[in-house]
Amino acid sequence: MMLDRHVGFVGALREAGVPVSLAEGLDAANALMVIDLMDRESLREAYAATLIKRPVHRPGFDVLFDLWFPPVMSGGSAPERVEYEENTPVEELRGILQRLLMGNPDDPAFREFVREMVGRFGRVAAGPGRQSWFSYSVLRALSPETLVARMLNQMLSERGGLPEKLARQEISSNIRKFEEAVASEVRRRIAEDSGIERIARSAVKPAIDRLDFLRVTKAELAQLRREVYPLARRLASRLTIKNKHGHRGRLDFRRTVRASLSTGGVPLTTHLRPKRPHKPELIILCDASDSVSSFSQFTLLLTFALREQFTKVRAFAFVDTVDEITKYFAPGADVLDAITRMTKEADITRFGRTNYGNVFTRFADRYGDAIGPKTSLLILGDARSNYQPPALDTLKHLVSQARHAYWLNPEPRPQWDTGDSIATSYSTIIPMHECRNITQLAAFIENTDVGAR
Repeated sequence: MMLDRHVGFVGALREAGVPVSLAEGLDAANALMVIDLMDRESLREAYAATLIKRPVHRPGFDVLFDLWFPPVMSGGSAPERVEYEENTPVEELRGILQRLLMGNPDDPAFREFVREMVGRFGRVAAGPGRQSWFSYSVLRALSPETLVARMLNQMLSERGGLPEKLARQEISSNIRKFEEAVASEVRRRIAEDSGIERIARSAVKPAIDRLDFLRVTKAELAQLRREVYPLARRLASRLTIKNKHGHRGRLDFRRTVRASLSTGGVPLTTHLRPKRPHKPELIILCDASDSVSSFSQFTLLLTFALREQFTKVRAFAFVDTVDEITKYFAPGADVLDAITRMTKEADITRFGRTNYGNVFTRFADRYGDAIGPKTSLLILGDARSNYQPPALDTLKHLVSQARHAYWLNPEPRPQWDTGDSIATSYSTIIPMHECRNITQLAAFIENTDVGAR
């Protein structure tokens, strides 16, 4: 039984995008042999210590752990059940909730209350002749957010001198834990009805490094900002031309002559000047049309981060014409404010329909001298040009002027060349990579050959 649970849990983690190797799965199995399996939290931490390598994967891990090892399976540690009568008024239940929120959310009585409330309010109609479990019906019935004022007054009166800000933070944290406990109990009951494997596939939100750039929210964009900076450093390092092993530099005549004095003036040993590392410059062309708006916001975050790593970073946005937007991203500027300014002030659209051919032609005419032998060109967009002429020769000329040139496409590869996409035509000129999330961006940085031309 435990072996089946272990195998199923590890498989669910992999399916949710958590990288778990065979060796790590064996390490977890070995860890189970030295802990008390009846202690659920020890079991959780043993699995976490052996299987989780990045903090972004911990939330999904906890969701799946609660499904595969629910509290009701923890044996003798389960609290004595408290029965709430069916006719207990909702206002009385809200009073009990208020008292529990003022206490310790880890108290067994808190978890038992959640279990009872989900059983009472959580099962609702999900279609003709069909019922299921939902969190919103429990939260709507008890409305914990409407208890904040009462709890705040009580907390401030009982704890004299407690700052109101800290009191609000504690109350908000406990309400959030109640909402999470309700969601966890709802998932457990759905798993009982439909099977763990089925609910596990939809219960885990993708980790931040696997979020699709085209679908990120404003809150998720703030999280992505923290992931961008280390990637920017790695990209800058990869785009910096390094000396190849065994490559000969220029002769250092003075050191060679000085060394020859010990051999009677015969230069038996030659000395070479070390090559100076190339300081790269970066040109970014970013599609800012509505179809890739979330992706363009991410790429501008990347521009922010890359600016600190490169000698010069110039950013250009486009829809059906192109304009430089570097000035909007001055040091200290808020990226979302900068995007708003860019949308209002930059000359990037005439008719509102993406036109890559016109953009490349316009860029070559106005900013062609920005690309040179020290420049890395990075194009970010979906290669959908509304059936307009692609200007392949112009793009070929721009790529030929740059030291490196790459195109990151946020669309899945199977969608390339569908509809108005001309991805394959462009990819014959410039290497094009599918880049839908942080994981794919990291793979592009690590695997792309950026040797000197």
